[in-house]
Amino acid sequence: MYAIIEAGGKQYRVSEGDLIDVERRSGEVGQAIDFQEVLLIGDQETIHVGKPVLAGARVVGTIAEQGKKAKIIVFKFKRRKKYRKKQGHRQLFTRVRIDQIELDGQKPKAEKTQQAITKAKEVTGAVAKAPATAKDKAVKTSAKTSKKAAPKAATKKKTKSVKKTAKKSTKKTVTKKN
Repeated sequence: MYAIIEAGGKQYRVSEGDLIDVERRSGEVGQAIDFQEVLLIGDQETIHVGKPVLAGARVVGTIAEQGKKAKIIVFKFKRRKKYRKKQGHRQLFTRVRIDQIELDGQKPKAEKTQQAITKAKEVTGAVAKAPATAKDKAVKTSAKTSKKAAPKAATKKKTKSVKKTAKKSTKKTVTKKN
């Protein structure tokens, strides 16, 4: 199961157990945080899309860390004017662990989809383990006994004789006028 949420002007695709870095949110490490702006919730069978957000849907997480990202350098420069400015910036962020994705105040029934997947695997496993019948064995042996087709005889290529003709040389005579 996954959801697309909006936080700090950006959109994130999250599922349960993910760690995401969002813009700085107030709170202490270990405190619960609630994302109300859920744009989409989906699983293997269905997708619920909001217009623009899903009513009653929410994503619950806990704050794992508050910190600063790596420093970026802002360097401004104008040629031939002796203008150079160097400035650094470290963006504040909050790392959130996603705990729960809820649709309409209740957790979607992901258990049914998991049960359906395990049943499908059991059925395919049973089909694969079924013993081969006599008909299947006969088909396999007949495929082995068939002979390969004889290779085709090589065809001779026809050669064409090309006559070479000499070109006539024509010269123009140039007369000078006095």
